[in-house]
Amino acid sequence: MLLPVTYRVGAGGRMEVGGADLLELAREHGTPLYVYDEETVRTIAREFIAAMGPAGHVLYSAKAFASPQFLHVVAEEGLGLDVVSAGELHLALRSGFPADRIYFLGNNKSREDLEAAWRAGATLVVDGFQEFDLLLEVIPPGQRMRAEVRLSPGVRPDTHEYIATGQLDSKFGFSVESGAARQAVERALAHDRLELVGLHSHIGSQIFDLRGHAAAMAIMLDLVAELQRDLGFTPRRLGAGGGLGIAYTRDDDPPTPREFVSTLRAALAGGCAQRGLPVPELVVEPGRSLAGPAGVALYTVGAIKEIPGVRTFVAVDGGMGDNIRPKLYGTRYEAIKVDDPEPADAGLRTVTIAGKYCESADILVTDARLPPLAAGDVIAIPAAGAYCLAMASNYNGMPRPAVVMVRDGAARLIRRRETLDDLLLTEVF
Repeated sequence: MLLPVTYRVGAGGRMEVGGADLLELAREHGTPLYVYDEETVRTIAREFIAAMGPAGHVLYSAKAFASPQFLHVVAEEGLGLDVVSAGELHLALRSGFPADRIYFLGNNKSREDLEAAWRAGATLVVDGFQEFDLLLEVIPPGQRMRAEVRLSPGVRPDTHEYIATGQLDSKFGFSVESGAARQAVERALAHDRLELVGLHSHIGSQIFDLRGHAAAMAIMLDLVAELQRDLGFTPRRLGAGGGLGIAYTRDDDPPTPREFVSTLRAALAGGCAQRGLPVPELVVEPGRSLAGPAGVALYTVGAIKEIPGVRTFVAVDGGMGDNIRPKLYGTRYEAIKVDDPEPADAGLRTVTIAGKYCESADILVTDARLPPLAAGDVIAIPAAGAYCLAMASNYNGMPRPAVVMVRDGAARLIRRRETLDDLLLTEVF
């Protein structure tokens, strides 16, 4: 699914999402503009929950995109939430997200992070030995905090090296291979202020080949069998992370949420049967695969620079400040002209969509195939809902974009565009 589930070409030949005309949205709210389709968020959330069934948990990863009204939708659909900082936790709580459905992850947690998690009543996912000592300073004697231990199963998936997280050489988790994972579980079980409820893992992001998840599950279950035999500990929950990839181009064909969950469930049930283990509750964590397909970024064309025989640059009014992923991960996107979304092949031209930031690397789409463009045209980049705004910056003194959510033909502003004065809010004169 490259475009949101409600996408269609309207009567005027223009792109519509959620019943709203994207060109009209660009005119009303300006560009760059990020448009989220509420129905897509709900549809994908329901597909995950239906696939998981009553003996599983689905946690949305806030780092993909977190805005109060977006989190309201996630909460209404019954999902839990992963946060990785006191800031994300604060945003979630201010959004009214149920604290008992929040899990606090992340490496190198500070005392302030742990205090925030404890005060909120979140479940802590321990990701370093130093946390065990800090927790003695945070949790009062006689009280206990729900916790899981993050494992690093030693599996490297087929994805970009910057978003692989489960291999031995990773800053995340306690390595199963080195023996650190067992040591961490022993520390957690002996800790008088922790209630160890489960084990957690995550092997990476934007993954199409699910064999890595099955391999990681087998490694985790080998450890569970060892822990049950030697320590009498059997986790109630086993977190398999997320990492399900999405389509960024028409050529991408990722697994569906149901296929992802079915693969994990089969690996869990079969692995437990082989080892004589009770089947724990499965936990999965969609972030990108829930938010990504729901978002479309809109830009207005400005300068066009043609270098005969070399390249034609089409500059837009956004770029790496609102979407650094092409530069960071080499991500490829599609670009679509909003008022001509289904052009005939014969009229297409090959152009490169460049941003307006003062960096040669500020390229959104290389060699896009588009109909003729002129200054003032609006183009859409699908699959922009995850990790674009979450990593947005004010580089070059640029305000960050506005965000709208659409449903049933109506658009509501869920994040206003920053102003030039907003750039000075933290400065001291």
